[in-house]
Amino acid sequence: MADGETISLPGNREGFLWKRGRDNSQFLRRRFVLLAREGLLKYYTKEGGKNPKAVISIKDLNATFQTEKIGHPHGLQITYRRDGHIRNLFVYHESGKLVPFLTRNYLKQGFMEKTGPKQREPFKKRWFALDCHERRLLYYKNPLDAFEQGQVFLGNKEQGYEVYEDLPKGIRGNRWKAGLTIVTPERRYVLTCPNEKEQQEWLESLRGVLSSPLTLLNRLTASTESGRSSR
Repeated sequence: MADGETISLPGNREGFLWKRGRDNSQFLRRRFVLLAREGLLKYYTKEGGKNPKAVISIKDLNATFQTEKIGHPHGLQITYRRDGHIRNLFVYHESGKLVPFLTRNYLKQGFMEKTGPKQREPFKKRWFALDCHERRLLYYKNPLDAFEQGQVFLGNKEQGYEVYEDLPKGIRGNRWKAGLTIVTPERRYVLTCPNEKEQQEWLESLRGVLSSPLTLLNRLTASTESGRSSR
């Protein structure tokens, strides 16, 4: 503080965003503070509160503009890892003054239907998001869920990962018939798309991730989280 005025370091941001409640659809005004030097994003439930509700490391954070999903022209989805799960914050700013350098859009998003690990369970509609940087396919019951229902790590072909067009023999989708199958060392994920156009887009996106080389972080992730998701 100098003469009663706040001095902000270059890259620092502080302001208010409207945040969607975790367990309801109500958006509430929340204070967010971005500390560039410390590499942290904090948000507070009370306007003048001293203790943040969450402290998020920027290196573990991703932000994507989601105008249609949130229903606001300046809607933003902030994603970070917490206790082994992916946590989503859905926010918007009335004037659009968001934080563009945090933004990394998902390669592909949309609804698909999936069956369970035994491939005899009923197909259920889920919202899927493909993060090509972390090589993860996340899925949710609803697009605005705070936490993912499950996630699939996507290695490469040399490790036994593959994606095939169509469904395994003897399996039929519920409403949708355009199928694809993701093969991992642990299990097969059997999915159906609403139409052939969506099917081909998902196949292209997934094959692109599977054909790309793994980073060191990807390899560590594969060794520590192999087979996490089975829902």
